[in-house]
Amino acid sequence: MSKLIKSRIREIMAIVFKVDVAEITDDLSAVNFERWDSLAHMNLLVALEEEFDIRFPDEMLVDLTSVKLVDLLVKEVLADSQ
Repeated sequence: MSKLIKSRIREIMAIVFKVDVAEITDDLSAVNFERWDSLAHMNLLVALEEEFDIRFPDEMLVDLTSVKLVDLLVKEVLADSQ
């Protein structure tokens, strides 16, 4: 994954979660970050789909629960859309 895409994912997450981008670390997840609630999760999915012009398969939506998984799944969906 390019550094530009990874950086943009973190910027989007910071906007959605209303925090500084420095708080978006690889270890961040829905389990350890109280701002990552169900509404923020849906807003994140929509923002990522709009930014990268992708569509996450429904079965992936529940898997996007950490920064690492978001990176992996965005990369996977982008590759599939090529």
